[in-house]
Amino acid sequence: MTVVKPVHKDAYALILDAIDVGIYKPGDRLVESELAERFGVSRTPVREALQRLETQSLLSRDGRSLIVASLNHNQLAELYVVRGELEGLAARLAARHASAEEIRVLSDMVKEDEALLGDPAAMSRANRRFHKQVHLASHNHFLVQQLDLVHRSMALLATTSLAVKGRDKRALAEHQAIVDAIASGDGDAAYRALKNHISISFEARLRLDAVGYGNET
Repeated sequence: MTVVKPVHKDAYALILDAIDVGIYKPGDRLVESELAERFGVSRTPVREALQRLETQSLLSRDGRSLIVASLNHNQLAELYVVRGELEGLAARLAARHASAEEIRVLSDMVKEDEALLGDPAAMSRANRRFHKQVHLASHNHFLVQQLDLVHRSMALLATTSLAVKGRDKRALAEHQAIVDAIASGDGDAAYRALKNHISISFEARLRLDAVGYGNET
């Protein structure tokens, strides 16, 4: 008789993913009992997950409640500085160590993502996949770990910079430049291409936030 083991649900991963895809946005209150019911887990792992997310500054306190944290202007700028340097390093290492198969996957991603133009949410997911693939192509475990932490903090951004008009098409061109540099084995060019990509993304986010400020009443 074959025994089917129940699928283990990681409360931490479930909550983090819900924040990442925008189910819970900055400022939203997270209630232990509601999370347990939503994800079909007991309250104990949910409580432990919330404590872990608070320790990582992904959640903050609002009185006795836990809410999804938000980034102020200075924190956003600091995050993009770190992201640019670490991702640039990942691209440099990928130019040295990426296999032919990994490069083909990156190239195929750029081509396939053209079908997603005009859909910011889908482009945002595809963008994360592309960047993760570059991280993995660096073949540096410790760097990938640090970039995972950076990208967790990116989940605290309520909107994607790919929502800026024309940004998605330009981002794909930048992705292609990154792939070309990695494929050529030119680490310096790969570093510059990815840092430039992050810089332009940051500028787009600042423009997006400025529009939001202008719409406040």
